[in-house]
Amino acid sequence: MRIRPLGDRVVIKRLEAEETTKSGIVLPNTAKEKPQEAEVVAVGPGGIVNEKEVKMEVKVGDKVLFSKYSGTEVKLDGEDFIILKQDDILAIVE
Repeated sequence: MRIRPLGDRVVIKRLEAEETTKSGIVLPNTAKEKPQEAEVVAVGPGGIVNEKEVKMEVKVGDKVLFSKYSGTEVKLDGEDFIILKQDDILAIVE
C-alpha cells in the first residue's frame, strides 16, 4: 500500500533513536526521547493552498528535522509514519 499526500503535505518516517549515550550507557525504551529527525517517504504536489502558491522544497529521500509536536502519526502495514505540512519541517539535513 502506498501513501500519496495531498496539497502541501509530506509523509515522513522517523529515524531510529540512539540505543546508547556517548559514554556507552544503554537506554531502555521508556527513557528514550523520540527523535526529531526523519526521512521523507512521499511529497504532495504543492500548488495553491489556502489561496497561496506553495512550492515543495523537499523530495523523497531527504533527511529532515521537524517540529516536536507536529503532524499526525499513522500506522500502515505495520509501519509508523507521520503526515505533516511542509511548514512543520524545520530543515533539510545534508
